[in-house]
Amino acid sequence: MKIRLTLFTIVCLLLLSACNGNQPYEKKIDTFSFIDQNERSFGTEQLAGTVWIASFIFANCETVCPPMMFEMATLQKEIEKSGLKVEFVTFTVDPKNDTPEVLREYVQQFTNNEANWHMLTGYTQNDIETFARDQFQTIVQKPKSSDQVIHGTNFYVIDDNGYIRNEYNYTDDSTADEIIEEIEDIYP
Repeated sequence: MKIRLTLFTIVCLLLLSACNGNQPYEKKIDTFSFIDQNERSFGTEQLAGTVWIASFIFANCETVCPPMMFEMATLQKEIEKSGLKVEFVTFTVDPKNDTPEVLREYVQQFTNNEANWHMLTGYTQNDIETFARDQFQTIVQKPKSSDQVIHGTNFYVIDDNGYIRNEYNYTDDSTADEIIEEIEDIYP
């Protein structure tokens, strides 16, 4: 009896892992609308039917944000070369200080093409902490004793139906190739 139960468990685990494959996560991003670096409303309505890549940064960051932005700009160029239609959505984790003007100046340090890159603000600190946790299962926390914000550093690929497909560590050498492959799988 014990052997049958063990075999049954193994078969169930194999079937479940085979079913997962490259299917979207169960998590669909809830409707949102914030303000971009050009002081325009931007959110799920504008992203409907489009693949997008999300990230979390802040302009006053002294550690991971500049390299993250550099990698995102590199990814933007690579995706542009591939001819894929993708939007880039970066949420500030320091909305009190990151006004649209600050975000516009910040993104311009990394790219000269803002047409498909939206730096979002226009919410409270509590809102972004809750949004990041509930929608992306990542941390955002602003300590009272510092001007630096603790936040996740992954890039998230969201499919054209609004589901998170995967998340990628920006420091991996293969991240850009893997993200482009993921996007090509979404678009037949």
